[in-house]
Amino acid sequence: MNTLTGKSNVFFLTATAVLIAIGTVIPMFAPRVVIEPASYTLASHVAIFIAMFISPKVAVGVAVGTTLGFLFAGFPPAIVLRAMTHVFWAFPGALYLARIDKFNISFLKLRAFSFVVGVVHALLEVIVVVLFFFGTGFPEGQGLGWVFLFIGVGTVIHSMVDLEIANVVRHALQTQKSYRDLAGNK
Repeated sequence: MNTLTGKSNVFFLTATAVLIAIGTVIPMFAPRVVIEPASYTLASHVAIFIAMFISPKVAVGVAVGTTLGFLFAGFPPAIVLRAMTHVFWAFPGALYLARIDKFNISFLKLRAFSFVVGVVHALLEVIVVVLFFFGTGFPEGQGLGWVFLFIGVGTVIHSMVDLEIANVVRHALQTQKSYRDLAGNK
């Protein structure tokens, strides 16, 4: 086994574990607003976005691990199911980032990426919420319009804010040569 490959495997495993831990702690302790089935936990997607900049495998591992974090934090089932959808936007997003020079992504390209990921993220979560409440009915005072506004639009905004926070961390990490070497700059 070549040394860089061995170091890369350890890096990916360690990064996944650390980001899962961070993604698990954030929903337990970060400020949050819950208006079931909507929830907004500050920085709850940051670990996943950082993972997406590392690799698709790390992104999937962190998305699955952070879903368990939401479960362990005691969030309601609809919110845990929403968290499970993160795998389905994190993986393709990470595949895209793996194909470009993610260390030199332009301001506009990153914001366009953030918006597209936010829309896919929101669409998946709206589908989960609609399916979750389809048989039982929505909580009082909530309907499809409420879901599209609070889950749909709210998730796009929340996702984009969290990507901006992750971008600050990404900039700090990319100054480290060892990180750039291990994370695979193209």
